[in-house]
Amino acid sequence: MTVRQALAQSGLVPVDAQVLLAHVLSRDRGWLIAHAADRLADDDADAFLALARRRRDGEPVAYLTGRREFWGLDLVVDRAVLIPRPETETLVECVLQKLPIGRQTRLLDLGTGSGAIALAIARERPLAALWATDRSRAALDVARANAQRLELRSVNWVESDWYRDLPREIARFDVIASNPPYVAVGDPYLREGDLPFEPASALTSGADGLDALRTIVAGAPERLLPGGALVVEHGHDQAGAVRELLRDAGFSDLASLRDLAGIARVAAGRFG
Repeated sequence: MTVRQALAQSGLVPVDAQVLLAHVLSRDRGWLIAHAADRLADDDADAFLALARRRRDGEPVAYLTGRREFWGLDLVVDRAVLIPRPETETLVECVLQKLPIGRQTRLLDLGTGSGAIALAIARERPLAALWATDRSRAALDVARANAQRLELRSVNWVESDWYRDLPREIARFDVIASNPPYVAVGDPYLREGDLPFEPASALTSGADGLDALRTIVAGAPERLLPGGALVVEHGHDQAGAVRELLRDAGFSDLASLRDLAGIARVAAGRFG
């Protein structure tokens, strides 16, 4: 079986087939195009077709390869963590605007998962001191492994349910950022795409999807420096509700940012 034949027989959309075969062969997709007529070793063909079968059954490509790119970083992911998504880069962009280059600043990333947000900030703001929390020890293991592999050592990883177990001796922060769970329990959306394979604890948050955001917004003022900012990701239809949460908690200079699809996805506010 040649490279071309394997891709054709996979039953997948071309990009998924190419990513999976490139993963099996430890090559890039450009190599597949240049070597389309090359014959595959039987073991490689079998491994690829097995992955293709799992993908046809719905398993996310990121979990099949164990990799996901985010902010130019090659992150390891597994079923303990949410798969990082492009819309979360909108949150990173907003945070970077609030953390000046060349100045020592402090960031708290709540519910870090794979470490995507904290590590993106660590790469862009090497003088920043960063703390990242998650209540899942398995998720923190993934995040720490990513930090070690990427040689980004400025993040302090803390096992904590939001603010609850964050040591009190840790000083306040210039920015608190979070991409929390924000889907309502029972939402039919949870049956779509990759979501059935991802950890429910990273997706759902109460009857209206806002429980985690309520906790994060309510606890932020006592953890922010004067004039500090809170930046959170939210659902496609939650912009108004999250702005109201921020306003009620005393935040000002409220802003909504849209992702590349034009959807209001990130809310930010300043306290004090």
